[in-house]
Amino acid sequence: MFYLSLFGDYLKQYFKMRLAYRMDFINGIVSDFAFQITNLVFILVVFQHTSLLKGWTRDEIIFIYGFFLVPYAVFSTFFNLWEFQEKYIIKGEMDRVLTRPAHNLFQVMLETMDPQSLAGAVTGIVIMVYAGFHMGLSLSWYDPLVFVFLVLSGVLVYGGVYTAIAAIGFFSDSKTGISPMIWNIQNYGRYPVNIYNKVIRFLLTWILPFAFVGIYPAAYFLSREEYYMYTLLTPVVGVVFFVLGIMVWNYGVKNYRGAGS
Repeated sequence: MFYLSLFGDYLKQYFKMRLAYRMDFINGIVSDFAFQITNLVFILVVFQHTSLLKGWTRDEIIFIYGFFLVPYAVFSTFFNLWEFQEKYIIKGEMDRVLTRPAHNLFQVMLETMDPQSLAGAVTGIVIMVYAGFHMGLSLSWYDPLVFVFLVLSGVLVYGGVYTAIAAIGFFSDSKTGISPMIWNIQNYGRYPVNIYNKVIRFLLTWILPFAFVGIYPAAYFLSREEYYMYTLLTPVVGVVFFVLGIMVWNYGVKNYRGAGS
């Protein structure tokens, strides 16, 4: 109840600050929507020159892209750790966080959460509905529950990977870290993995498992039976990588020596 109450207080404070500048809040949502639409247009342009991409149709790839956006939007809302190293390590904000009773990672998540990023989930769902309608997909009554379960599993994958990467900041004084590079790699997960070579497929499946936030869970709704084993592994991979991320974070906190003078 303590953590739930704390979450509610931070959420109210967030909206008080953001709605004080309503146009800035709206512009952020619009710019995010425009960015996602630009990526969608790129897919459409590619399919102006081919009808299939390694056995995948245009609508299937659009559906995968839409699914990819949903867990990413939820992750971005609660794991907005992009500036962790500069703000909390270099500027010393982590020292303040460690003097408070709540768990340090939970505090960082609350202070950096960005609910407007959830607009990306709406965009993703709209894209999925559009592609699903064109493919004539039919859903069972339990498919929405499966969808939520797989999305949350994808969020755990994201959370684990980026929590571990943010924890590198406890051992380095670099301003940016490697998050931008990982962000570029994650975008490969929004396309079918069989369009890449074996090395990239292995990387996206077992090292930086971003295929588990796009193609593998989306394959269930596309009835791609050859990927069902990976779909079933999605929650397992999510839990494993999230636990690993927390372990790396806790190890980093344990070895953190403060911002210095």
